Amino acid sequence: MREYSSSNDEVPYSSVRRDDEEVPSSPKATDKIRKVSMLPLVFLIFYEVSGGPFGVEDSVNAAGPLLALLGFVIFPFIWSIPEALITAEMGTMFPENGGYVVWVSSALGPFWGFQQGWMKWLSGVIDNALYPVLFLDYLKSGIPALGSGLPRVAAILVLTILLTYLNYRGLTIVGWVAVLMGVFSILPFAVMGLISIPQIEPSRWLVMDLGNVNWNLYLNTLFWNLNYWDSISTLAGEVENPNKTLPKALYYGVILVACSYIFPLLTGTGSIPLEREKWTDGYFSDVAKALGGAWLRWWVQAAAATSNMGMFLAEMSSDSFQLLGMAERGMLPEFFAKRSRYGTPLLGILFSASGVVLLSWLSFQEIVAAENLLYCVGMILEFIAFVRMRMKYPAASRPYKIPIGTVGSILMCVPPTILISAVVALSSLKVAAVSVVMLLVGFIMHPFLNHMDRKRWVKFSISSDLPDLQQQTREYEETLIR
Repeated sequence: MREYSSSNDEVPYSSVRRDDEEVPSSPKATDKIRKVSMLPLVFLIFYEVSGGPFGVEDSVNAAGPLLALLGFVIFPFIWSIPEALITAEMGTMFPENGGYVVWVSSALGPFWGFQQGWMKWLSGVIDNALYPVLFLDYLKSGIPALGSGLPRVAAILVLTILLTYLNYRGLTIVGWVAVLMGVFSILPFAVMGLISIPQIEPSRWLVMDLGNVNWNLYLNTLFWNLNYWDSISTLAGEVENPNKTLPKALYYGVILVACSYIFPLLTGTGSIPLEREKWTDGYFSDVAKALGGAWLRWWVQAAAATSNMGMFLAEMSSDSFQLLGMAERGMLPEFFAKRSRYGTPLLGILFSASGVVLLSWLSFQEIVAAENLLYCVGMILEFIAFVRMRMKYPAASRPYKIPIGTVGSILMCVPPTILISAVVALSSLKVAAVSVVMLLVGFIMHPFLNHMDRKRWVKFSISSDLPDLQQQTREYEETLIR
């Protein structure tokens, strides 16, 4: 694979500029492509991370109402906010579609940058495979035929093809569709909340049984529903004025996601008697029926289906543009950087869609556990890259900078690292074994791709429209010497 030759191979991709230098926002070749503005970006973030309360039901099943509510109040401060802040700083420092791959490459070198790309793409595809599962889980109570067999398989294939085509048609279309889907998905829970007010009993929120907590399911459910803030970084090259738009969109996204979890949980756990065993994915539709009748149940089911389509679209966009960004940096074959006439990465979309179809036979809990473990490893690399860039290049230009020093940066990464360690420690042996095999595949792929490049079996190249990051690094280091 193409890499910059330098006496300092440690940081071959680092984008380091003085504070008085302009930060390029996107490749010139894509200037004619319409960029994503603020509102669509907020809802793309919403769907990258959440999509609404669909899937949080297992937190009540695992730990009861009080711990479920406390989890979605406290964990954003431990995990979501630090991850969103790091994404805002690093995403504006490197405003291109490689996203977190470029961050890690800049700090740790191309080998670990490639591993980051492999792990995050794979975890993203695994994550996307569960949305057809959730979609059908919500509909099967109204359409039992979708519960298993040929109708379920056919429904997954048709849904995947339709949403893949919409992704192909353009990111701006996906963004505005996400806005419409988001409003439609949130509205029934606002109605449900109003209807439930006379039946709310606050004492139901305080139910807790520490002797009967499934910590593995509880932490995995919280973690899955509160992560992926960094996924939007792989779309930074498609954002209108990313240096200002991205941090603001992440701020609004955190508020929207937190509210979309807490208020429905307050409604569901406070308005009906607790039966923990029933709180599994799809249970909010039963809550809706108990509170408002069949019409509200159907609305929630339609909202769940819509939400899962929105999450599928957003995740596929992120995954496919990540492959495009890696190809533009010479980390993948050049054909991954080819765009369709709509400006979308055609091959990246096809690869991501194929992975979804292959993995969609797994159960919801198996998908979440496998995705979480891979994601954990990728996040550790991001935290290291963030701190290392702060220490190695403290004066580099950062259009958005978290107002803390180096020590504060390290301390900010400690709580989410502890959470990651807990998720990994509680993983089953089966999930851990599968994840290790997937990691080893990445270790093999990088030297194999290098070999392919040396033998010229496939063409690799670095896009001329991207800034020469290594040259900027050398220029910056020369200013320090002077």
